[in-house]
Amino acid sequence: MVKSAPRRTFISVIGESQATPENYEYAFQVGRHIAKADAVLVCGALHGVMEAACKGAKSEGGLTIGILPGSKREEANRWVDIPIVTGVGYARNKYVVKSGHVCIAIGGSYGTLSEIAFALGYNIPVVGLNTWEFKQYGRIVDRAIHRARDGEYAVRKALKLVAERKRLETRREYKT
Repeated sequence: MVKSAPRRTFISVIGESQATPENYEYAFQVGRHIAKADAVLVCGALHGVMEAACKGAKSEGGLTIGILPGSKREEANRWVDIPIVTGVGYARNKYVVKSGHVCIAIGGSYGTLSEIAFALGYNIPVVGLNTWEFKQYGRIVDRAIHRARDGEYAVRKALKLVAERKRLETRREYKT
């Protein structure tokens, strides 16, 4: 039996549209493990990391949602099940982030950096694979991005962060 969408965990995968071979493989593995966990993959619907993650999820029978910056469904990569047309350009980065319970960032350029900033600003956990880190004077100054060593670990960590967050929210409900 397939869980209804509101009960499933939504994981936003964010990253570079011109993926390095290493980041493409990371994204493929992340997509596979998201599908194996019966979570829903949300991404920006285009190429690179987004395409690899969707392809990985589909290889395991997963559900993929792609939030497009443009106005044509046909712009989505072929592994997107549900293309969402926005016509808002890079502003769609906020929708990608807000649609997930957690984000996994893989590689990335400035668009990915903006998505990380949105996630952290909205208190949405971020798991990072070969992505940005915040340094000043050569030292890491912000550990808000949870580091992962591979795709399987990234998804396990993401699911753990979502479970911890739900547990904390449940505790708050009981106290009020």
